[in-house]
Amino acid sequence: MAENKKSESSLVKKVFNMANVLASDGIGYTDYITQLTYLLFLKMDDEREEYGLKSDIPEGYRWKDLKKLSGDDLLNKYDEILDELSKRKGIIGTIFTKANNKFNTPVNLGKVISMIDEEEWYMMEGDLKGNIYESILEKNGQDKKSGAGQYFTPRALIKAIVEVVDPRIGETVTDPACGTGGFLLAAYDHMKEQTGNDITKKSILRTNTFYGVDNTPLVVTLASMNLYLHDIGTDTSPIVCKDSLIQTDDKTFDVILANPPFGKRPQGSIDVSANRPEFVKTSDNQLNFLQHIMSIVKTGGRVGIVLPDSVLTDENAGKTIREELLKDFNLHTILRLPTGLFYAQGVKTNVLFFEKGTPTSDIWIYDYRTGIKHTLVQNPLTRDNLNEFVNCYCSGHMKDRKETYDKESNPNGRWRRFSVNDLDESKKLDLKWIQNDDGDDLTLSELLGMIEEKSNNIQNAVTELKKLIGDIEE
Repeated sequence: MAENKKSESSLVKKVFNMANVLASDGIGYTDYITQLTYLLFLKMDDEREEYGLKSDIPEGYRWKDLKKLSGDDLLNKYDEILDELSKRKGIIGTIFTKANNKFNTPVNLGKVISMIDEEEWYMMEGDLKGNIYESILEKNGQDKKSGAGQYFTPRALIKAIVEVVDPRIGETVTDPACGTGGFLLAAYDHMKEQTGNDITKKSILRTNTFYGVDNTPLVVTLASMNLYLHDIGTDTSPIVCKDSLIQTDDKTFDVILANPPFGKRPQGSIDVSANRPEFVKTSDNQLNFLQHIMSIVKTGGRVGIVLPDSVLTDENAGKTIREELLKDFNLHTILRLPTGLFYAQGVKTNVLFFEKGTPTSDIWIYDYRTGIKHTLVQNPLTRDNLNEFVNCYCSGHMKDRKETYDKESNPNGRWRRFSVNDLDESKKLDLKWIQNDDGDDLTLSELLGMIEEKSNNIQNAVTELKKLIGDIEE
């Protein structure tokens, strides 16, 4: 175990050092990681052949065909390989989805090839090579310049959500906005402890349990490789590149874990309600994803989903959707989260936990927002920060739940039960009770971040408006 940890840290450092070299040449972390993904897959396929296993990559497009070249011949061959493999089916086609070469010089490409060629990756323990890759993705998610933060949910939060939802062997697990696969991998880590030495259970877990969707080719590549390196979906990737809200099927799932994108659907996108007339019409991504998740969870199935405050308070489409949620689902728990956990500054979020099949009677709320301050660097969220919430949740024995709130003895207790009958006609769910809510005060950097974000949104809107006016005048 100690040797594994040493190998992991040394390999991660090696990969980061190479990333820094390439960053100085104008190649950002996100582009670097996608290229690393393509090259790692080629290298591992080459190693499979050395162990007598059949290569799934056609002759002429393999690692050996690449590493023997240099100069422009190397760049040209790499372009050719990416183009060919992006057309393949199965795990190859998924990992190389819309693959493009981002290397500017053959020297840098050659450096990365040499670095990868020095290591044996394929026979490395799945958890080890997976953790190395996961560390790179986490570093990328913390790099504001890369823009990858929009795909990244704090691992401590993911782990706590998975623990309380408690997916079990034999259940299917999906994330319809999977990003780089954080929720799916946390669920895998949680469930593999249930397999013991049972080969059948291990096979079910790796091949028939997980399903992820994302509409960004880059993210699909990263998520597919992330799961592949953990030995999940080694023949056919469980990740699909499509728009969950539009390209639907009849699949339903036992467990759904997600942090879907917030905000409006991009201009020019297909209207969700036009394709799904059963939905309440709205342009809000979060409300559409909530409806989608409500439609694909099996009766008796469980959901943990991160959503902004607006879902709890919206008086238009949100009110109608909340009424349906409370009527057809048991919304038993809400976790209020502080600002500073995500890269969209100032966004207030919650985790909603619900089950399909019975109406809501009581809603338990854990307030981890009031008086709480987290920053992404100086004071990041840790799993220990959520210990009290996990303990109060009583996963698997909710009948034992007890409030920490008491009007007289502990009015600032963070765990409180509300009856659904206490809600007003608007069915708003932003229920608060702790006094001196200074946790919602923003730091100067957070305030500046919000101003910058709003400024960028206005600038983008003006640009789109100018284009629209130009089209009309033409």
